[in-house]
Amino acid sequence: MLTGMQVAIIGGDLRQIEVIRKLSTLDTSLYLIGFDQLDDGFLGVENKTFETVDTDLLDAVILPVNGVNHNGEADTVFSGHPQVLEEKWLAKTPEHLKIYTGIANKTLKNIAQQSEKSLVELMNRDDLAIYNSIPTAEGAVMLVIQHTNVTIHRSNVLVTGFGRVGQTIARTFASLGAHVSVAAKERELLARIYEMNLTPIPLNSLNDAVSEADVVINTIPAHILTSTVIAKMQNHVLILDIASKPGGTDFNFANKRGIHAILTPGLPGLVAPKTAGIQLAELLSTLLEKQWNDQKGGRH
Repeated sequence: MLTGMQVAIIGGDLRQIEVIRKLSTLDTSLYLIGFDQLDDGFLGVENKTFETVDTDLLDAVILPVNGVNHNGEADTVFSGHPQVLEEKWLAKTPEHLKIYTGIANKTLKNIAQQSEKSLVELMNRDDLAIYNSIPTAEGAVMLVIQHTNVTIHRSNVLVTGFGRVGQTIARTFASLGAHVSVAAKERELLARIYEMNLTPIPLNSLNDAVSEADVVINTIPAHILTSTVIAKMQNHVLILDIASKPGGTDFNFANKRGIHAILTPGLPGLVAPKTAGIQLAELLSTLLEKQWNDQKGGRH
């Protein structure tokens, strides 16, 4: 149980509903910032603003899975007002406070560092990232069906990156009958791609590989699909960039060429928010319980 623990949840999407439900059952004292449009039925949950929450009592802050943007603003589907996480606000919170987020960009890391607060990036964990790869792959299948006029079966699908998400996506499209190629840098990953009966592509040979692709799915959070690479693609190709913002695609050049390129980070929250939210809630409750027990132990 988390009786007595004070937690602020700042922004987020439908996944946060499951987090709120789970933490409420553990008797956590929850304060919701950026949820003024939520028609809630959660007992013991208070809607707050940055100005009205008692920062002196907070033990943890939970941010959206995608953290904050370069302006420090946390996305929220439950408020029409911007929710900006400021260093001076965090500086007022107790020294032991932890910030939980899915991913953290330079802005969030700098805010945490300057306010001397511990930052926990949940998507760095293998377990949650692998769980999230399932709805991500399903969402990619949905988008390919919606935005192409051919079957996935026997189409040429090129996946860039073979990490936790790339592996699930490659396996999913291969199981649907697509001819799947995977571009990766590490030799051991290229060997694993070969072992899975997929076509391995060294990342430095990407220019030569994209010319036959019907669909290109990028999972690498770096500038991979450059104008040089896109110039080698066929006009009918569909690019799905599921890497964290701003993605790894030159969207301006793709648009000039008339190539349909879609930036789709956060697919789990779009296609399966309940499932993804439950998995997120389970992990957060475990981490918060450990933090709370450690805090209480330190007080004795």
